[in-house]
Formats: sequence, structure tokens, C-alpha cells
Amino acid sequence: MKISPHLNLAELTRSETAKRNGIENTPTAEHLENFKLLADKVFEPIREHFKTPIFISSGYRSKALNAFIKGSASSQHCKGQAIDIDMDGGNGEVTNRMIFDFIKNKLDFDQLIWEFGTDFNPDWVHVSYVKTGNRKQKLKAVRAGGKTSYINIP
Repeated sequence: MKISPHLNLAELTRSETAKRNGIENTPTAEHLENFKLLADKVFEPIREHFKTPIFISSGYRSKALNAFIKGSASSQHCKGQAIDIDMDGGNGEVTNRMIFDFIKNKLDFDQLIWEFGTDFNPDWVHVSYVKTGNRKQKLKAVRAGGKTSYINIP
């Protein structure tokens, strides 16, 4: 099922963890509508700008899958409002930092997270979009003492 010209449902629901553990990971109609909006406002503009496939490392997570992986109880992935992008497996011409900077400077979004990595390139980029009231919140995820914390960034 196509969500947008360059994004299909299989990319958004793919989860080896769900598959291995027999966890259902099928979004509702409401979640699909949220993903269509996210695709229109965020994913497709990124795809068009960089003119290369954009790799999603995490999309939809059912509540059961999210609980299994110990994700945040308020994760926007469970609502069809968030994707994680990881260009490390791409052609090397587009980096996670380039994706992060493009979203930060050119697109509307609810939350944009520089996920771990270094000061030069995140390990992946988390981005979310909501129908109304996008916060334009920019964060950096860091690990300290085995715990993840989030730092506001300009």
C-alpha cells in the first residue's frame, strides 16, 4: 500500500523484533492518515530535495511492540506521527546531519531529534509531525550512566 509517491506501508511497519517475537504491528486507519500527513509534509520534501531514496529505520510501532522494546509510553511512533531516518546504509552522499539540517531549516515539524552519534553526525534522525500545533522542538539525545536524556538545541 502506497502512503505517498516514494513511501509504502511495508517500510513504515517493518520490524524484525515484531516478526521474531510474533508481535502484531498493524496501524489503524487513524495512524495511516497521520503517516500520510507526515509523508506529505516531511518525507516527500526530503526525498525531493536530496533526489535519493530515504531510509526509514523505524516507523510505526504498535503499543505491544513499543512496550516490548521499552520505548517511551508517549512515543509518536505509536500514533503514526514519527519516523526515524538513517542514511548510513545509503550511497554516502547524503548524511544524517544533512537530513537533520534540512528538516531544521526548511520544514515544519513537531519534534526533531539528533539521536546520539557525534557532534558531526547523528546515528539517526527522529522527526515527527502533527496535524495542528507543531512545536518545532529540537533535541539531542545523549547517554550518561546508561540512561538517555534529551538536551534542547538551538
